[in-house]
Amino acid sequence: MKAWVQRVTEASVEIAGERVAEIGQGYLVLLGVTHTDTEKAADEMAERLCTLRIFEDEAGKTNRSLLDVGGSVIVVSQFTLYADTSHGRRPGFSNAARPELAEPLYERVVADLRAKLGASRVGTGRFGAEMKVRLLNDGPFSVELLT
Repeated sequence: MKAWVQRVTEASVEIAGERVAEIGQGYLVLLGVTHTDTEKAADEMAERLCTLRIFEDEAGKTNRSLLDVGGSVIVVSQFTLYADTSHGRRPGFSNAARPELAEPLYERVVADLRAKLGASRVGTGRFGAEMKVRLLNDGPFSVELLT
C-alpha cells in the first residue's frame, strides 16, 4: 500500500460539480493499493497516517501529528500511484490492485481513520469516480508512506 501525503492548510474534493469533502489544516492523502496488500497493511497505514509527525511544534521542528494538532484528512483512492513508467511513453497500471481488492482496503483505511480521529475529521472522494481535487499545500510538505 502506498500513500502520497500532502500537508495542507485546506483541501476539497468535487464530483460532478458537488463538493463531497472539505477540510482545513491536515492531510490530503492519495492512496494506492497493490495486489499483495492486506487488511493488516490497511490498519498499519491508518495508524501511520495518524501518528506521522510532519506538523511543526513551538520550536519549528516537525514533531507533531494529526492527533497532536487536531487536524483532518481527506483520503482519495489513486491507482495511478502504482503506474509503471519504465517503458514507452504511456504508463502501465498492472501493479495496481483490481477494484474488488482495492476498494475494501481503501474503505478499511478510511474506517480506521474515522475510528481514531472521529468521523467529522475524515473526508473522502468516491472510489473510481472522476474527481476534482483542490488543495493549498502547506510548506509544501509532501511525503510517501509505504506499508
